[in-house]
Amino acid sequence: MTTAKFRRRKEARPGEIVEAALALFSEKGFAATRLDEIAARAGVSKGALYLYFATKEELFRAVVTQAVAADLERVGAFARAHQGTFAELLSTVVRLLARTAATGSIGPMAKAVISESRNFPELARHWHDAVVAPMLSLMAAAIARAQAKGEVRPGDPRLYAMQVASPLIMGMLWRETFVPGGAEPFDLGELAEQHVRTLLHGLAERPDGAP
Repeated sequence: MTTAKFRRRKEARPGEIVEAALALFSEKGFAATRLDEIAARAGVSKGALYLYFATKEELFRAVVTQAVAADLERVGAFARAHQGTFAELLSTVVRLLARTAATGSIGPMAKAVISESRNFPELARHWHDAVVAPMLSLMAAAIARAQAKGEVRPGDPRLYAMQVASPLIMGMLWRETFVPGGAEPFDLGELAEQHVRTLLHGLAERPDGAP
């Protein structure tokens, strides 16, 4: 029994360390977070932490991959499996992204990456490769397919994908950066609903070719 409990504890440790690192990176940023703080939050020794993660940078990459990117995977899974209209896809994706931004770890981590990207460009690169680029490419591909079916007007799919994401990113960063200082918050759910209505009107191809 003791051996089984020890084994379960040992197997859980990487996840516990990642969870602790996520909390501290979100609270303090990357540079200000120390490995001994992460170890203490995870309930392990610093030596035990080094058994799983050799550096703080390696641990940061694990947080991005296992926590943040995983939060977005349900959005990606829906988009890849969707067989309906582009309007249905867009409506659901924007709402899912808003919900993820409001309740998940992406907001605090995005703020940490942006604020420290000049000093730690390799971390920003990993954020781009693991989080930003896959979602942008997924949305751009969906828009290109919709254009081929005549559902979306001509234009650069990648630029359209950026337009889809930008208001949600701004709303998320507003919440993380300005609301703690007293700025009036935006409801990300309401922002998503209005954004969907605006997008569907602006992107939809008109049967008569009108602008």
